[in-house]
Amino acid sequence: MRIIRLKEVIDCTGLGRSTIYKYISEGAFPKPVSLGDRCVAWVESEVHDWILARIEARDLAEGEPCRHQG
Repeated sequence: MRIIRLKEVIDCTGLGRSTIYKYISEGAFPKPVSLGDRCVAWVESEVHDWILARIEARDLAEGEPCRHQG
């Protein structure tokens, strides 16, 4: 298991910091794990799964078959 910091989450998703935290508050993005008083990180596989879910949602909306091969 690997944990990643905010910069890498931003790089992976293409989302900005405020959008990530907005999605977290809405329950639409994986919650970070506290590493200390002022330090958080995300489980890389959870972020990856979130990205795959966005791809699947897009493909289903377009009527294409699902390509996910976990």
